[in-house]
Amino acid sequence: MTLEPMERIALELDNGAHFDFLGRLFSEAVWYDEDSGTVSHHRLYVTESREQVYVLQRDARGVQSRRAYRVTVCGERCEIFDGCSVMEMPLELIMLGLKALCGAEGGMALEQAEEMLRAASC
Repeated sequence: MTLEPMERIALELDNGAHFDFLGRLFSEAVWYDEDSGTVSHHRLYVTESREQVYVLQRDARGVQSRRAYRVTVCGERCEIFDGCSVMEMPLELIMLGLKALCGAEGGMALEQAEEMLRAASC
């Protein structure tokens, strides 16, 4: 498996921040909600320093928004940066939120998600 080369990514966000990093696209998905007419584009990048950057773009009938979050795992703590503010929280709380969002009752799905988060950050 050949990894894509790192590229310079420069984003301008709705909160006025500029997100500049060297990274590679890890995954992306696009959804369309017929009821609201909203297109959501989600991208996940892995940076050269093994951080993860989540980019969320939405177009709701011509009204666009762009947000991004850099996630850094440091042992049992997780730092989330939106270009302006930093929030630090225990990794255990992130995993609890992931469990709630996924409807996972523990088990394999949650363990795999946690393993992937740690692996991408090591």
